[in-house]
Amino acid sequence: MRDVGKKGSLARQLLALQLTIVVVLLAAVAAVAVAQVEDTFSATESRRMLGIAEDVAANPSLRVMIADPKQHLRLAPFATSAQVASGAEVVAIARIDGTVLTSQRPSEIGAPLALADSTVTEGRAWVGEIDGAVVAHVPVIGQTSHELVGYVAARKQLPGFWTILTESFPRLLGLLGLACALGIAGSLSVTWWVKRQTLGLEPAEIAGLVEHCEAMLHGIHEGVVGLDQQQRITLVNDQARALLSLGDVVGSSVHDLGLNDRILDVFTGRAEGTDLIGLRRGRVLIMNRTPIRWDQRTLGAVITLRDRTELMQLRDQLTENRNTTDTLRAQAHEFSNRLHTIAGLIELGEYDEVRRFVELVSAGRDQWQAEVTGRIGDPAVAALLIAKASRAAEQGVGLRLAAATALPEVDDALSADLVTVLGNLVDNALDALHGPAGWIEVELRRVGAEVRVVVRDSGPGIAPDIAEEVFRHGFTTKAAEQGLRGLGLAIIRQTCVRRGGSVSVHNAEGAVFTATLPLTPVARR
Repeated sequence: MRDVGKKGSLARQLLALQLTIVVVLLAAVAAVAVAQVEDTFSATESRRMLGIAEDVAANPSLRVMIADPKQHLRLAPFATSAQVASGAEVVAIARIDGTVLTSQRPSEIGAPLALADSTVTEGRAWVGEIDGAVVAHVPVIGQTSHELVGYVAARKQLPGFWTILTESFPRLLGLLGLACALGIAGSLSVTWWVKRQTLGLEPAEIAGLVEHCEAMLHGIHEGVVGLDQQQRITLVNDQARALLSLGDVVGSSVHDLGLNDRILDVFTGRAEGTDLIGLRRGRVLIMNRTPIRWDQRTLGAVITLRDRTELMQLRDQLTENRNTTDTLRAQAHEFSNRLHTIAGLIELGEYDEVRRFVELVSAGRDQWQAEVTGRIGDPAVAALLIAKASRAAEQGVGLRLAAATALPEVDDALSADLVTVLGNLVDNALDALHGPAGWIEVELRRVGAEVRVVVRDSGPGIAPDIAEEVFRHGFTTKAAEQGLRGLGLAIIRQTCVRRGGSVSVHNAEGAVFTATLPLTPVARR
């Protein structure tokens, strides 16, 4: 059961948010509308009040009456008729000292006329606002003296905010209803679209799911890398960063990470299959790629990585032990045949023949050992070649040294690398020679600041279409199909590249593998 929490579902949250936005917008619109109404009212009524005041002030009878104190009582009809005809709230007449002579408000009669910053005392008409009202002041000029004899004031109160709002309420209410209806419809539409994009999950559920996924991704011991449709990294856990020697690469393309071709082929899907092997900076990685599909669309892919370096090392050690066992078994078989031969000759009384047979066997073995130790100064490499000779002899394959072979003693690190490279190359050659009467030739020599290892065989050679692919990928199932030990080739390449050397293969009446290992390791990416 889904728990959307106290905040409510996504639909209610969006509805509340949009209604809040609508109310805020309507309030802003109302404020702007009221301000516009006030400005319009002020401009319109200012012109009207000024026109009323000018009409009253221009009346010839008013000019005479205001100049004669005895006729001041007759001014009221002029003001009242102008107020009634114009719709002004107050039309007042004052004498030159500012005392109000007549007004529709009795409390103002005899009181000073409110002038504020009016310029009417200077003989100029003025329009402005005083105490929330639009006021127009016009000077009254004497009929005969042409001097300032008084003032006419016309005033109309500005409507308040709530008055304007109340008058506009029906229209605002209609707008509010329409906006609310549109807001609800828009909210439901947006909610449906968002839920479709989020697979029906609420925000709290999405956040919880992300937190759980992050915890699981960083907690598992396998490396996990997520890719989108454009081959960009969307997620990578800590184990994947460690296995691939990467930093913060989220958002980067896999082509910009400096990965080798084999790993790139797996990441991009060009290499198909399960439990694919790749090498990355001394690690042997098992990789699987799973496309992510939803609604018949491919959204990306997830690559899982497992570190099998230790397993492969144990496997190599087991292989070496098995090779040693095979060598001892071959030697035991060989010695058993020779002992049987000697025993038979003794029973026949052919003692001279026994002596010649023993001398011949000893001479052959001593000759190979002497040749190897005479040309190979490194004890480990020499021991490897002597041991491989017994296995080759059991298969009926001849193992020989090239005429140019000459290797002095080297340091322990290079010696171990030479044993790895030479042992795997000889094993590959033995696997490629399925019948007797074959031969393997080994050439070991120092050339400048590096050691060159060349292993030739009389086998069928390497198919041209995988000659470069073998070392470009480091491992290929096509190599296994042709009798080549793909992982052995990967280890050879890894060993050579780690020291700054190289390995290649070509055909010349059989396969010819050439590996170069510098005497001093050269740092490479």
